[in-house]
Amino acid sequence: MTGAAAGGGSGGSGSTRRAAVGKAGGRSRSAQPRAAGGGGGGSGGGSEEEEQRDGGSLFLVNKSGFPMDGQTWERMWGHVERVHPDGGAVAAAIRSAARLARPSVPPVPNYKLSMSIPEWLQAIQTYMKMLQYNHTGTQFFEIRKTRPLSGLMETAKEMTRESLPIKCLEAVILGIYLTNGQPSVERFPISFKTHFSGNYFHHVVLGIYCNGRYGSLGMSRRSDLMDKPLTYRTMSDLIFEFEDSYKKYLHSVKKVKIGLYVPHEPHSFQPIEWKQLVLNVSKMMRTEVRKELEKFARDMRMKILKPSSAHSPMKERSRGKSLSPRRRQASPQRRACRRDKSVGLLESSALFPPLLAGLQWWTRKETWLRSTR
Repeated sequence: MTGAAAGGGSGGSGSTRRAAVGKAGGRSRSAQPRAAGGGGGGSGGGSEEEEQRDGGSLFLVNKSGFPMDGQTWERMWGHVERVHPDGGAVAAAIRSAARLARPSVPPVPNYKLSMSIPEWLQAIQTYMKMLQYNHTGTQFFEIRKTRPLSGLMETAKEMTRESLPIKCLEAVILGIYLTNGQPSVERFPISFKTHFSGNYFHHVVLGIYCNGRYGSLGMSRRSDLMDKPLTYRTMSDLIFEFEDSYKKYLHSVKKVKIGLYVPHEPHSFQPIEWKQLVLNVSKMMRTEVRKELEKFARDMRMKILKPSSAHSPMKERSRGKSLSPRRRQASPQRRACRRDKSVGLLESSALFPPLLAGLQWWTRKETWLRSTR
């Protein structure tokens, strides 16, 4: 996501802190061994795989679950020392602090019958903001896009237990999880590829459609590149609103990718369809973009009336050919490790207060974990 998300914070309940360790110090579900050749591509954990750059910014992924293994923990601190203006002095001061402030743990929102859908979506977005945007440079939860929906929902549950800062891709999965109980709310991923100062950046939000209106949920460093109110009459209006927001930060949108509606069945073995429509908007007139988006949106709405094929693969118009889930799963790009989906970089010291707050919590957690072993 681009820029610093205005609100961002870390959520969960008081017991969620201990959940990172589990009974008898065991690792969380995400840390369990995986069979070779799993959907994530490449075998797990190699730093060479994880060290991807998006817009020139190094971004790492925690594949060891919780508690973090020693290599991932030290790599996170090493990255902080490299990107922070004061280098190792800040990391050393935090890690050697005798006492650390207890972080706040916001409760997971609960839907009430008296709530309207816009109010419920706002409650979800407020919760994600309280989890804070993750500025540490290490994504805490591994999200493999080819993983079945049921597995991604387990990761979302883990996010609510651990209450750690998240990035845009994690926010999409968490948003899906928290809206599963609302069948009238359709969810679909929206991905952006932008260009700024010679670099390309990637971002993703969760598109929302309900009662004839569009909106979005998400996380970003910029408050106008994440959630949008459920007030847009067409999908193209929503996409153009994001495009206009990007222009404020001198980013030009190159591509927009729209996925299919995500099933409301949390135990589904079907993977999320992330990019059924791909538009090279930088080479298209707005009238052409609007036409393609509205045709696609109409096709998706029609599928609501046909449950037997509601989530079957659709033709990817921009490429003129079908792209089956199996083929997409085998794509080398899909196997690549998660990259930083944010547009802004940690080039300003103003972004480091939330970074230090996250590191402060991790230091406290590390000390507690060692004392229990």
